[in-house]
Amino acid sequence: MCVTSGSVRLMDRRLTDKRIVGWLLVALQVAVFVVLALLPWRSPSALSIALAIPFVVVGGWMGLAAFGALGGALTPTPVPIAGAGLRTNGPYAWVRHPIYTAVLSLTLAALILAGTWWSWAWGAVILAFFWAKSRWEDRLLAEEYGEQWQAWARTTGALIPRRRRSAP
Repeated sequence: MCVTSGSVRLMDRRLTDKRIVGWLLVALQVAVFVVLALLPWRSPSALSIALAIPFVVVGGWMGLAAFGALGGALTPTPVPIAGAGLRTNGPYAWVRHPIYTAVLSLTLAALILAGTWWSWAWGAVILAFFWAKSRWEDRLLAEEYGEQWQAWARTTGALIPRRRRSAP
């Protein structure tokens, strides 16, 4: 295969564009959580604390398990590292974006503790942000891993595990 310098520049440009978008998404993610922290919160009750604890435990466990499964492929942006391999083990066997699922679980705990309608409304914005971010990352992963990603995506939910069908 002959690669011209023009096509190499185009490939470099596309990768640069993806990295820029990736870092913009990271900055936006920080911003949405800063806004959540700045919204009015009420004093948490014993009940809200009890309701939030399971989401903290699940989110913390899921995040740590996802970091461990990614190993050297972990990046601060959603842009995959070329040649790092598609992770489909550990929490990636249940959801395609377990770090986002972990963050959303921890966010739900924060919303329960905050307990204001402002925080719940902003929580919907956070959910929409992570849904959109996961869709963009899915496109990048599909580009990088092709049929392997397609087969995995058919059986694995993006943010919520899919119900597994039992064998006939």
